[in-house]
Amino acid sequence: MIISGREAEEHDPIRLRRDTGYVQQDGGLLPHWNVGRNVELVPALLGWDAARRRARADELFDLVGLDAAEYRARYPVQLSGGQRQRVAFARALAADPPVVLLDEPFGALDALTRLELQREFVEIKRRLAKTMLLVTHDLHEALHLGDRVAVMREGRVLQIDAPERLRAAPADDYVSALLAMARRGQQDDWA
Repeated sequence: MIISGREAEEHDPIRLRRDTGYVQQDGGLLPHWNVGRNVELVPALLGWDAARRRARADELFDLVGLDAAEYRARYPVQLSGGQRQRVAFARALAADPPVVLLDEPFGALDALTRLELQREFVEIKRRLAKTMLLVTHDLHEALHLGDRVAVMREGRVLQIDAPERLRAAPADDYVSALLAMARRGQQDDWA
């Protein structure tokens, strides 16, 4: 795998991890740290001074739609699922990484919160112009949120294309069947 022009194995693994934003399904926030400290985690590991970390966290609270003054001192247990995911996304962006990995970040949310956060994700992705890799089992979500979609089966990539191209020219019967199921599921959602 090539990352920033070099094989992944050529990178220092600790530095590579700190240079990559990561959001997991349940947020992965440290429960014994308040929200502000959670967001400031990677900048602290990178040696940023306290004022710079706090300013960056406040900027990101604003970006993800949370008031820093209201949320900074709260603990993850005091937040809703959607608020925890917003904090996790802010933490992933805190050190301004070139790449953000999102592992089913909307999967554990109720339908309304999921839709709201997906809309916000699209806007943030557009504003920041960062590489964001979203892992999801929901093809409808992938087609809606992705600029390019990779369809995998049993660990193999079957097709990588823009959503429009994927819909227009599925690579094989499996991809075609997934797309048909996604179309049926979308219709069922609004029936």
